[in-house]
Amino acid sequence: MTNQKVLPFALDQLKLASEKLDLDKGIYKILKEPKRAILVSVTIENDSENIGVFQGIRVQHWDVKGPFKGGIRFHPNVTLDEVTALSMWMTWKCAIANLPYGGAKGGICCNPKKMSTKELERLTRRYTSLIFDYLGPHRDIPAPDLYTNEQTMAWMMDTYSQLKGYSVPESVTGKPIEIGGSEGRKCATANSVAFCTREAAKIVRLKLKNATIAIQGFGSVGYNAASVMHNMGCKIVAISDSSGGVFCSDGINPERLYSHKIKTGSVLNFDTCVNITNTELLASNCDILVPAAMENQITGKNADDVNAKIVAEGANGPTTPKADRILFEKGVYLIPDILANSGGVTVSYFEWVQNLTRTHWTLDEVNNKLENKIVETFYEVERLSKKEKSDMRTSALMLGVGRVAHAINTRGLWP
Repeated sequence: MTNQKVLPFALDQLKLASEKLDLDKGIYKILKEPKRAILVSVTIENDSENIGVFQGIRVQHWDVKGPFKGGIRFHPNVTLDEVTALSMWMTWKCAIANLPYGGAKGGICCNPKKMSTKELERLTRRYTSLIFDYLGPHRDIPAPDLYTNEQTMAWMMDTYSQLKGYSVPESVTGKPIEIGGSEGRKCATANSVAFCTREAAKIVRLKLKNATIAIQGFGSVGYNAASVMHNMGCKIVAISDSSGGVFCSDGINPERLYSHKIKTGSVLNFDTCVNITNTELLASNCDILVPAAMENQITGKNADDVNAKIVAEGANGPTTPKADRILFEKGVYLIPDILANSGGVTVSYFEWVQNLTRTHWTLDEVNNKLENKIVETFYEVERLSKKEKSDMRTSALMLGVGRVAHAINTRGLWP
């Protein structure tokens, strides 16, 4: 399924939360639309000395609780609708975690796998210069996302700083540590998935020791989630990337699989594992399923095939509303993306605070603060879920949308 249907799903979720909250119709109308959507034509000179033209997007959803915050993704399927939906989810994610941010998202429609490092640098710097007027540490703070990384953020920060005339490390997050990045940022999203899964396991009475896990996606989130949960004593039985997946009932060592992927370009044909498709991975026999790839992976068509007791969403929007209902009726404990993967934006907030105050926290400080924040937020959502007799996504949306709506009511509209 393509990402073209992501925005209607995000709007359906907003409608459901608004109805549950009995939200004022005017506030609901405000939250349906982003405050600003920026489209730019990113032109660069390719290594072949031809001109390349790429569509760049930055959507700023709503900033009533603070500056916009959200990642930048490079992918051939980036669309305005997709980025708008992701910016909306970022608004709720920040509100759920009580972070002083509004949601944003950005992207460039390109194929980074077919571009050189120099081409990616030119693309990043040109894009940053084109949206420069709408960025800033108190206006909009980008971060890495799909197929972008700390190097991308270093280029963005440097470009922004060059245009300002002085160094502004707090203008982006997810940077390398040597130029103001935070300890623990690379594993932050995976850690929040692990913390949430650990607490959910207590609720469903599942012992994590030797619990079987299938992970869709072996990028930054998927790889780090596999490593963290492997170290927690879980047994990783299936992992996939964009080319397909592998299954091994005896367990997979994520470090060895990562080395195999670096050598061969994919996870396929690893050791004694059986090759499987991404669709088969979602239906694999496991206790915990971690979708950590793209949107719209668990749908109304395959949700009934999910065998896991817990689904922890490492990716943004991997489950459709129809699939949500099916999983809830099946008794699957789903930890929604806006809770499960909120570790990334939480440690981004820590990085921003460190940059603003020109301090640097230790890894233990960062991880302890992250764990406390994630566990606290998890049980806020869990308690509301029990009170409303709803699934975890609905209660998370109610919490996030409700806080943003309250902030709008409190501040009022000007003029």
